[in-house]
Amino acid sequence: MTQQRTLVIEAGRSESHYWRDLWRYRELFFFLAWRDILVRYKQTVIGFAWVLLRPFLTMLVFTLVFSKLAKLPSEGVPYPILVFAALLPWQFFSNAFTEAGNSLISNANMISKVYFPRLVIPASAVIVSFVDFVISGIILIGLMFWYGFMPDWRMLTLPLFIFVAFAAAMGAGLWIAALNVKYRDFRYIIPFVVQFGLYVSPVGFSSTIVPEKWRLLYSLNPMVGVIDGFRWAILGGNTQLYWPGFLLSLALVTLLLITGIFYFRKTERGFADLI
Repeated sequence: MTQQRTLVIEAGRSESHYWRDLWRYRELFFFLAWRDILVRYKQTVIGFAWVLLRPFLTMLVFTLVFSKLAKLPSEGVPYPILVFAALLPWQFFSNAFTEAGNSLISNANMISKVYFPRLVIPASAVIVSFVDFVISGIILIGLMFWYGFMPDWRMLTLPLFIFVAFAAAMGAGLWIAALNVKYRDFRYIIPFVVQFGLYVSPVGFSSTIVPEKWRLLYSLNPMVGVIDGFRWAILGGNTQLYWPGFLLSLALVTLLLITGIFYFRKTERGFADLI
């Protein structure tokens, strides 16, 4: 005698079980991330080497402009290492922000046909950018060997600052992804924000050149605290972390992540209709 199964359709179930569904759809999460990694470098001549080449060339340009021409201080460490310690979190953030912002539009067919937690899509885009971040770390290790630079105990705190960078990328990515579905103007705003952010963030220079009276205001840019944290952990030595600014940036990153999740969850039910 066969056992009959009863299907119960519960009102609002998708809402009440949303976070559980995220775990149930983890395979989709990894599939989307792996697909994006393969597609990004498909039919390119040097393939994954682009992950290393782009930040390396950017480092060379910044070192030439800010060290050789502008003669800016390097906090007692080789200037290429100073620059690359900031390029790592900045490129992770900018890539994640761009990819997550366009992720829902790129997967419009999937969103309009199948139910799954939409949060999976921008989250997988951030993970892809994190993979690039990890690979780019090879250059930093190579620079340390080249210059005979040895980090100190502060290097053990680097995972904390990586987590803060990840939270900043996820929060900003969720905001821009949701807004891009409703207002397509944001596809043109994203490149401008990334380019403008590169200039106003201490990537090619140390934030210590900012006058003391302006440093707290400067830290309203959340990436200032993230970049300063990376440099403090990687460079060690005499490198100092401006704690009031870092704590302000940390509070802003936390606010960005919480509000990003809230806004994304609030608007995602209408994605299929708008997209």
